[in-house]
Amino acid sequence: MNWLNQDIKSSLMSLLKFTEHTPANSEDRLEAIREKMLTAMGEFGETKSPRVMRRVRYAADAQGLWYVRGDVMAVLSALHGETEARKKMDALSKQFTGMLPAGLITRPSALKS
Repeated sequence: MNWLNQDIKSSLMSLLKFTEHTPANSEDRLEAIREKMLTAMGEFGETKSPRVMRRVRYAADAQGLWYVRGDVMAVLSALHGETEARKKMDALSKQFTGMLPAGLITRPSALKS
């Protein structure tokens, strides 16, 4: 009977296009987020904020990258201005969906216009 449950679960997941968070899948997503952060800061980050670049490169997990977002925001603000930096950070923050504990998700801000 257990095989029937697994078969039904598998069929439903394929119909709903649900992807399980396997360790390999999470690692790929983590590296994609890391690369997006590094690319966003670019050469400016390399020359003006090498410490932030190192923190992004060597963050061990999704939580480590999540906590470095404030520093990345500061670098992007210096590079593009706060409005553009906020847009970039919002897009980056959405990439963390399903990778963090519920207490770390971004809450809606009253400051957005």
